[in-house]
Amino acid sequence: MDQIIIEGLKIFAHHGVYREENEKGQNFYVNAVLETDTRQAGIMDDLDLSTNYGEVCVFIDHFLREHTYRLIETAAERTAEALLLRFPLIRRLTLEVRKPEAPIPLPFASVSVKIVRGWRRAYLSCGSNMGDREAHLDGAVEALRADEKCRVLRVSDWIETAPYGGVEQADFLNGAVMLDTLYTPSELLERLHEIEREHGRERKIHWGPRTLDLDILLYEDCVMCTEELTIPHADMANRDFVLKPLAQIAPYERHPLTGKSILQMCGELAAISSR
Repeated sequence: MDQIIIEGLKIFAHHGVYREENEKGQNFYVNAVLETDTRQAGIMDDLDLSTNYGEVCVFIDHFLREHTYRLIETAAERTAEALLLRFPLIRRLTLEVRKPEAPIPLPFASVSVKIVRGWRRAYLSCGSNMGDREAHLDGAVEALRADEKCRVLRVSDWIETAPYGGVEQADFLNGAVMLDTLYTPSELLERLHEIEREHGRERKIHWGPRTLDLDILLYEDCVMCTEELTIPHADMANRDFVLKPLAQIAPYERHPLTGKSILQMCGELAAISSR
């Protein structure tokens, strides 16, 4: 990924734990590395195809002057998010906020906070077998589209499948969604749970009937396992109702542990099922 680099942007602002810092203000310095594709702008010599670093500098200056935070950690976090939402061509960024006049009773040059934030590619599975199944699935997609921290890129067809897991219940409609998100995996999971609750989801029977079921299948090359969340989804390779719609929108995406493509996994599961 190409980079646009901004160094030493001086901004007079009012961030700090102490009251006098908020009232009197002090100098801050910002360094930013914007990860973006500059090739077409470079070939065409067209600023509209790139991210205008002058506008970025003005935006950072206004944002940090118009807001007051106790912590430079918060100043960095909020500024990074605002930049990613305001400038759509920035894929990721590294942002450093330096505070050379911090109230430290010892000789020092500067203190700073540096963070890396950006859009992350995720794949979700969607399912419903209660009520108006299609309306629940469409509603979930619309909720994601309405969330500024999510960009829905592709949605599969909704396909009807038999229930999985041995619980007697109605057939499901299932599908898959590709999106870019600013949420971390845990934050994304909580957002999906919120959408499920909005559609009346109740977690009473494991693998039981549900109005809406949203799962994170893949989150870039993330590999994690907690009590709440496992990525990649632990059982996706055994579920044709997951792999078939996912293959519609991301056939060549690869499992970060096995290296197998979605198409390859589909083929292997079909071969096992036909035995």
